[in-house]
Amino acid sequence: MLTIHGCKGCGSVVIEAACELLGETYERREVEPWTPGPALDALRALNPLAQVPTVVLPDGQVLTESAAILLWLLERHPETHLAPPPGDPKRPAFLRWLVYFVSSIYPMYTVGDFPARWVKDEGAQNELKAATVQRTLDCWRSLEQGISPGTYLLGESMTILDVYAAMISRWRPGREKIREVAPRCIAAAERAEAHPIVARVFTQFPA
Repeated sequence: MLTIHGCKGCGSVVIEAACELLGETYERREVEPWTPGPALDALRALNPLAQVPTVVLPDGQVLTESAAILLWLLERHPETHLAPPPGDPKRPAFLRWLVYFVSSIYPMYTVGDFPARWVKDEGAQNELKAATVQRTLDCWRSLEQGISPGTYLLGESMTILDVYAAMISRWRPGREKIREVAPRCIAAAERAEAHPIVARVFTQFPA
C-alpha cells in the first residue's frame, strides 16, 4: 500500500485521483506544510523540503515530484488509457505537457503563495505575486495554442493530463480567468472533473 502525504487545496489531489482511477490502494496522511506539528515533522523526515505530495512506496522508498509519482503509477498499469503508451504517436505530447504543468505552471504557486520567501519588501511581494498570475495566464495561452482540437487535451480519451488541468485550473487566478485565454483546455478539464471517480476525489480532497 502507498502512503500519500497530502494536503487539501494542494497538488496531492491529482495523485489521489490517479490512484483511484488505477485501482491503487493507499493511505492518506493530511499535512499542511506551513503548520508546525507532528504531521509536518513526519513529512520533513521523509522530505526536508516538506513538499506535498510526498509518497512512500510499498518497499519504503520515498518518491516526490508529482510528474515522477504519476509516471511511476502509470508504469505499474501499462494497460491503462490514462496515458498513451510508449511508441504511441501521442506519447511525446503527453510527456511534454505533463512536464510543462509541473515546470512552468505549478512553480507560479510555489512563488506566488509565499512571496516573502523570495523578496522582503511588501511592495515587491505584491508585484511578484501579480507577475506570477500573468505568467500563469501566459502558460495556459501557450498550452491552448499547442494542443490539437479534441474532447480532451490529447484527443478523444481522458488522460491524467486532463485531471492535472482540472486541479491547477482551480487555483489562482481562477478558472474563469483562465477560460478567457484557454477555453478548450478548461472544457477538457471540466469534462475530466465530471468523471465519477475524479469528482468523488475532488469532493473528498478539494484542490
